[in-house]
Amino acid sequence: MLTRELIGTAQVPGGEELRLFSHGRDFIIVLDRNELMSTRMRHSEESLALMTLERLDRTDAHLLIGGYGMGFTLRAALEKLGPQGRATVVELVPEIIEWARGPMAELEAGCLADPRVSLVMADVGQTIATTSGYDAILLDVDNGPDGLVRADNDRIYSPGGLRAARAALRPGGILAVWSSAKDAAFSKRLKSAGFAVEEVEVRARPNGKGPRHTIWFARKA
Repeated sequence: MLTRELIGTAQVPGGEELRLFSHGRDFIIVLDRNELMSTRMRHSEESLALMTLERLDRTDAHLLIGGYGMGFTLRAALEKLGPQGRATVVELVPEIIEWARGPMAELEAGCLADPRVSLVMADVGQTIATTSGYDAILLDVDNGPDGLVRADNDRIYSPGGLRAARAALRPGGILAVWSSAKDAAFSKRLKSAGFAVEEVEVRARPNGKGPRHTIWFARKA
């Protein structure tokens, strides 16, 4: 019988401790008793990238990806981006990248070394507030708008954070936000920030099973 093996821990700045487990060939990142991400359930994170690029309808886009996680969103984006496309990945926790290049190197599959990728170790909210010119901002930070890992993450999804994201986008750009659950109040905040909002429900597994996750596609006019 397979059992979970603890591989490493990471302290989130201003937040809780993350733990990385292996379970056979699978990996799981856990916060307390909450399973934040797993190699067994990646479809909605991949959809975050694929459905955004479908809506942009271009292969030379510059994407800002908030949170590397297990790299599902980044790898899916790189499959669709052309040679002129770019992806800036912003990750706060150094151990997440160490795990990607260490025990999960097979899963990482060299995506962080792709010449189209820039890795920034920083708070994604601060990066959004101080940079601009993105065709899309893809956020899979915390558990969605209802923060779980780190209280400061709530600022990203606040009215001020959404206005900053809108300012960082080019005209017609898309703010795409992943969440583990629906959030009617967040949909209203997106609209109040000046976005045209589309809300999509996506299953965690590609076979149509697993938990239902929510992705908002908020377009700047």
